[in-house]
This record gives sequence, C-alpha cells and structure tokens, in this order.
Amino acid sequence: MHVRELFDLTGQVALVTGGSRGLGRAMAEGLAEAGARVFIVARRREWLDETERAWAVRGLACEALAADVSDPAQVEAVVGTVWERAGRIDILVNAHGVAWGAPSLEMPLERWEWVLRTNLTGTFLTCQAVGRLMIRQGSGSIVNVASVTALVGSPEDVLAAVGYTASKGGIVALSRDLAVKWAPYGVRVNVVAPGFFETRLTRGVLERVGSRLRSSIPMGRVGVPEDLKGVAVFLASPAARYVTGHVLVVDGGLTAC
Repeated sequence: MHVRELFDLTGQVALVTGGSRGLGRAMAEGLAEAGARVFIVARRREWLDETERAWAVRGLACEALAADVSDPAQVEAVVGTVWERAGRIDILVNAHGVAWGAPSLEMPLERWEWVLRTNLTGTFLTCQAVGRLMIRQGSGSIVNVASVTALVGSPEDVLAAVGYTASKGGIVALSRDLAVKWAPYGVRVNVVAPGFFETRLTRGVLERVGSRLRSSIPMGRVGVPEDLKGVAVFLASPAARYVTGHVLVVDGGLTAC
C-alpha cells in the first residue's frame, strides 16, 4: 500500500463518544477529513447541534446521537442505531469525560462514583457493545482517551481530582487487557494519553497555574485540540495495523522530564 492509502479512512465507519466538544470533536474531525463516515455521541443535544452546524460550514458531515454512556441501555441503543444505519463499525473513539475537583481528603464519595461511572464504566460499556460487533465482522480499531494523569501523580495545588485520575488509570489497564483478549479477532485497542490541553475541563487549572505548567513542558506550551487529529487518524488507520495495547502520550515532552 502507498503511504497515503495507509492513512485513508474512506468507507470506514467511526463512532466517537464525547465528539461534540474539545478533544473528542477534534479527533472526530480528523477521522472525517480522512474519509470516514462519523457518528458523534454526547449527552446534550445543543452541543451536538452546534457541532453539526459548524461542520456543515466546512463541508464535513457527521451524524449526531444523544446518549449518556454511563447508562447501559442508552449505549446499546446508540450502538444499535449506528449499526442499523451503516451496517458496520470500524472505529470507536472514546473521548467522553467528566471531572470533579476537590482535595483528595475531601472528595465526596458521590462525585468519585459519578466520575468513575462516566469515564471508566462508560468506556467499558461502549467497548463491550462495539467490541461484540467488531469481533463479528473480524476487524476494528478502538482508541480510548486517557490522560498523563494515569501515568504520573499531580501536586494537589495543580490538579485536585483523584476520581478523574483513577478513572484514566483504569482506562489504560482496561485497554491493555482488551487489546490482548481481542487481538485474535482482528480488533486493536489503543490509548491516547494527552497532557495538559486547552479545553473546557482544564480552563480553571490553566487560569490558576498555566504559567507554571508551561514552564514544566519542554515544548513550552499546552496542547490544543488539533494536536490530536493526526494521532486519532494514525491509530484508527491501517498505518497502525500492527499497533495494539499501546499508550501514545501526547504531552509536549512533559513526562519525558
């Protein structure tokens, strides 16, 4: 195959959770620009509608579905809808995520459980529902979005969100295990671990300690969503056909220090 063909997703069907905003939206755009038919999922209809309008201006199309990925029935319904409309699912990107900030000694149990249920259990549910279909068709690529917080700890005054950290660590472990279990069936499972990026979730952190964080990153800046477009395309495409169980860190060199 020519190298351009290795990154060509024409004819592929992609489902992106958290695809209406932030990192998920950028990754979904990358898949669409590479030729994939893209379905995006989010909880709020207004976010989905805004993304559909913005994509249409650029000549891109997405099919938007509202669902809460922490609800097994909603996950099964949305995956079933994609399968009915497209007849297959070649790519799953789990980019949904929530966080709750509080000192570790004061983290409310209900908020810990909410974050774990959304981030980790939601990822498991979507992987399970889509994985069944990918195994049936004999191929597929799953890309789960974790974080560098899954790999290194953070001072309390930088990031006080232990539930978020634990959920992202769980995503890494889950993905590696599924990669081993599903490789014999032609299904690859990989992880993207972003560093600090400019998103809605990190706005407060960057306002407080942005200059401190930038000084600790060798590239001297935090990431922007577009930094993940090519990463998503690579892991989803035939270019990464021999890559599974891998954690691809995208952090400007932060964890290399």
